[in-house]
Amino acid sequence: MSSTPALRVVLTTLPNAEIAGRLAREMVELKLAACVNVLSPCLSVYRWRDAVQEDGEIPLIIKTTVDRYPALETFLRDRHPYQVPEILAIDVADGLPDYLSWAAEAAQV
Repeated sequence: MSSTPALRVVLTTLPNAEIAGRLAREMVELKLAACVNVLSPCLSVYRWRDAVQEDGEIPLIIKTTVDRYPALETFLRDRHPYQVPEILAIDVADGLPDYLSWAAEAAQV
C-alpha cells in the first residue's frame, strides 16, 4: 500500500477556451489541482430538456487529491457557466509513483 495521498481525475467541459483557460489557471493557483489539461474543442451531443443538442465545448482533465476534491467541486459549481455542469470524478488506481507524489504535493495546502 502506497503512502501517497489518493489522487482523483476530474472531467468537465466548458463553452469556450477563454473560460476554460481562466478556470484552469485559477484551480492550479488555488492548489485545487496539481495540473489541468485544457484540450482541443470537441463536439458534444447530448439530451437537454427533452431535445437533442449539439455544442462545441472545451474539455478539461483535472488532477487533484481526494482530500482537495470537495473544494474543487465547490469551485466548479460556483464558477461554471452551465446550469448543470459535467463534473465527473474518477479515482486513480495506480500510476507512476513519482508523478503521483508530485501531483499530491502540488495540490497540497
